Amino acid sequence: MKKLLLLVSMSCSLFAAKSQDNKKNEKGEFSGNFQTNNQFYVKDSAIGANTTQYQKELSSTDAWLLMNYKYSGYNVTVRFDLFNNSPLLNPQEAYTKSGIGMWSVTKSFENMDITAGYFYDQFASGMVFRAYEDRNLGLDFAVQGARLRWSPTPNTTVKAFTGLQKFRFDLRPVVLKGLNAEHLFEINENLSITPGVSVVNRTIDKGTMDVISSTINNYDLENRFLPKYNVFAYNIYNTLRYKNISWSAEYALKSSEAVVNPDNGRMELHEGKVLLTSLSYSTKGFGINAQYRYIDKFSLRTSPLENQNLGMVAYLPSITKQNVYRLLARYNAFTQEFGENGLQVEMSYKPKFLKKHQTQLNFNYSLATGINNFNAKTLGFSAKDTSRYFREYNIEIQHRFTKKFKLSLGYQVINYDQQLFEAKPGVPYVVSHTFFGEATYKFTPTHSMRFEGQYLSTKQDLGSFVNGLVEFNMAPHYSFSIGDMVNITPGYRNTPPAGKAFELVHYYSFFMAYTHKNTRVTGGYIRQVEGVNCTGGVCRVEPAFNGVRLTLVTNF
Repeated sequence: MKKLLLLVSMSCSLFAAKSQDNKKNEKGEFSGNFQTNNQFYVKDSAIGANTTQYQKELSSTDAWLLMNYKYSGYNVTVRFDLFNNSPLLNPQEAYTKSGIGMWSVTKSFENMDITAGYFYDQFASGMVFRAYEDRNLGLDFAVQGARLRWSPTPNTTVKAFTGLQKFRFDLRPVVLKGLNAEHLFEINENLSITPGVSVVNRTIDKGTMDVISSTINNYDLENRFLPKYNVFAYNIYNTLRYKNISWSAEYALKSSEAVVNPDNGRMELHEGKVLLTSLSYSTKGFGINAQYRYIDKFSLRTSPLENQNLGMVAYLPSITKQNVYRLLARYNAFTQEFGENGLQVEMSYKPKFLKKHQTQLNFNYSLATGINNFNAKTLGFSAKDTSRYFREYNIEIQHRFTKKFKLSLGYQVINYDQQLFEAKPGVPYVVSHTFFGEATYKFTPTHSMRFEGQYLSTKQDLGSFVNGLVEFNMAPHYSFSIGDMVNITPGYRNTPPAGKAFELVHYYSFFMAYTHKNTRVTGGYIRQVEGVNCTGGVCRVEPAFNGVRLTLVTNF
């Protein structure tokens, strides 16, 4: 901490001294942001809201203060992180610590940037390397080390880095190194290609290797193997654009290393590979995008001892649809690194024969299957095929009747392997049908009312739900909403004992927000069912919540 403050102080002193000698009187630029999330817990055994915060701590706070200063080609960034009784990094614990969460110093030259400290970056789509942050899920995969970005020509970019991955306020003792290069070829005004190539190396430290070796030596003799200190991941990719068509393809290969087999929990020696490709086309009133991904034992983390959302070096998010409505987002799929086929097709259409294109049709088809189960049967319409990990049909019709009133209606079908995604042994395969709608009416240019509703029907999991919400907006400052999600019929997991009637379970929500310039304050009471929470295609299972949430976000 003292060394960091000395570094920042010296940097600021250097900038101040230089500014005195600068004849152009160049001015520095200071910016930043602050965010805090506060939760107050009310124990609720009826929905399983009973983690440690409900028993002892009763409240929690997460906060981040980011400060950034630019001057004469230098960029100094410092972020202070605070976690008090926080469940964010692990929903089953109360974590308390604060300090410098990241810092960096970057110097920009004519065609080169050099960074020392923490940095975020990725190669191509991130399948072999992505250092990123997602505060909503408590993820921070920054790398502390050195990074170079060089553009020898306007269309060429070369990146190189080495460092250690961040873990809370510490560093994982595993060395990461990487190199990436890509170039844009503009063949003509309608046609361009952007090929690229990357290589990433991870070297395990002796302490981690001792744990891995000890675990392997406890296996039966026929299951033992010699683990490796180094693993290499390579990828080659290209994006082709021709008029309204875009096609991208990326292939990644990883050298053999210890990988945990989820079927038996045992480490095995495997190579890994991933193929990702997408094709999109758009024109006035119509757009379509299709993407396919194949994964075969591709898990690249700081060590094979890490699982779930820990120690991720490679970024393999689910390619299924990210839903925003409460019940449509109830069942989410996350990537199966040991083996998966994933497919998504999205389409939107505005019929030309309707007046002023006031109607839009949206369709989504998402599918995730095992590595050997991608065939006509799993692609088909049958809802009884439980070999699928996940499948979704989602169709929505939006229509604007007047400048003041618009309406959308839709239907979703989900197939979901709850035993796989939520680690609940013995639960049945979930098939759900959800009808949803939303209506918005503008009273004035700044005052509007929004209504949304969903009905989810299933005989599995916790059974069927209805959800309704009313929201009133007074732009640009105020927003208020009230809602209730009700568990109206039981499912497999909450069927009442014989002779006892099922009681409705309400999940209320009350919300208000105030926005002033670059500051937004929100507060509300929420009763939330347990389940999978996803942001940006990355998911985690979260326990039920009952209590008050207060947030503040400001930029300066």
